Amino acid sequence: MITLESIYVLAGALFGAYAVFSAFDHANPKRFGNAGFWGLLATSFLFGSHLSDLANGVIVLGLIVLGGFGFLGIGKPRTTTLEERRAAAQHYGNTLFLPALLIPAVTLAGTFLFKDVRLDGAPLVDPKQVTVISLVLGTVAALASAMVWLKAPPSVPIEEGRRLADTIGWAMVLPQMLASLGAIFDLAGVGRDVGVIASEYLRLDTSALAVIVYCVGMAVFTAVMGNAFGAFPVMTAAVGLPLVVHKFGGDPAVVAAIGMLSGFCGTLVTPMAANFNIVPAALLELPDRYGVIKAQIPTAILLLLINMALMYFLAFHFGGRHV
Repeated sequence: MITLESIYVLAGALFGAYAVFSAFDHANPKRFGNAGFWGLLATSFLFGSHLSDLANGVIVLGLIVLGGFGFLGIGKPRTTTLEERRAAAQHYGNTLFLPALLIPAVTLAGTFLFKDVRLDGAPLVDPKQVTVISLVLGTVAALASAMVWLKAPPSVPIEEGRRLADTIGWAMVLPQMLASLGAIFDLAGVGRDVGVIASEYLRLDTSALAVIVYCVGMAVFTAVMGNAFGAFPVMTAAVGLPLVVHKFGGDPAVVAAIGMLSGFCGTLVTPMAANFNIVPAALLELPDRYGVIKAQIPTAILLLLINMALMYFLAFHFGGRHV
């Protein structure tokens, strides 16, 4: 049976290849830092399920040291020239997007079909992870078709993948770490403590004030953590459920949905959400690495105000009991 562990092994093998290629990239003065970073990440994917919590923690600390103290550089992988890429783009045109379209096609088909496929009485694909596994299989299918069609050497995916990974750098693992941080905050009872602070120091005696604190808190916590999914359990446990829903009678479905949207307003204005705000600037080689954030600030403020208004009117006037 194809499980999530199989996907981890595939990802670990890819990062391991990045590590090996980086170690022999003499054009990168920080090649051993890159090799160590991708090697640690490969170890986590390949053996993390079999290592102790302490060992996995040491790996995470190693990633933090290498990424946080400037040990990573941008390598010089073997690739085509700009002129060659332009010539290929003109030759193939929009047909270059056809392999990429295989990814959603295989993902959608696999999500519906793999649930019923069995081998010797057992499911071929883990039913709980069928969509994620289908997505990875679609990616592999797209890569294989592109390599056959374009007659690319076997090293091209590694070299181009390493080029992209080096450009993104440590930010590649930031989403996973921030999601873990949200889980830690939840287990540590941060939401309960924030709720105590809000009730003792803020006079939340009207539904409007509770909505404002909840929505602004979601945006602020998301900006700090870089992840609305991590901020959601904290602010919902602190203000959303006890005050907006239970005390003032707001519709829980409306409160939860718009609360998450309010958190995304914080995503627009924080460098902690590096995969959304810093990576695009790096990939596009923008002169200002914070240019994306600066352009999004007015939109974020406007959307947050709209979300607060929507929550106030929809949660209490169209499903809840207004207090």
